[in-house]
Amino acid sequence: MGAAGVRKSGYKHQPNGVLMSTTNLTLDSFESTVTADGITIVDFWAEWCGPCKMFGPIFEEVSDANADVTFAKVDTEAEQQLAGSLGIMSIPTVMIFRDGIQLFAQPGALPKQALEDLLGQVRNLDMDDIRSQLAEESDSPSE
Repeated sequence: MGAAGVRKSGYKHQPNGVLMSTTNLTLDSFESTVTADGITIVDFWAEWCGPCKMFGPIFEEVSDANADVTFAKVDTEAEQQLAGSLGIMSIPTVMIFRDGIQLFAQPGALPKQALEDLLGQVRNLDMDDIRSQLAEESDSPSE
């Protein structure tokens, strides 16, 4: 699936006919999705992963309640090159991006409240302040 398969909100039909409020990312669509304006939450998972199966419904439920956020999934079995290039060592792993800036990355299945709290914190960030901090860090000489 290419970038055309990515959506900002709403539902799309999966091949099995089930409506999903998340989208699947590939090596081709990952960068354009996470660098877009707004918030993107990515779940790295695999079919054989028990904790991933427990976290999946939580991810979908929070996605359903936040149509203004892009919720995306990366199947680490199908996208081994992408998972490897991002250093994904354990699954599930959740990454959160806002306006193209990675703000969070952590392995482990999150409880619903923790995912909602993280999303609230990301919404409340002053992104101009974050960009200023990143610019200062990149301008600082490393010793």
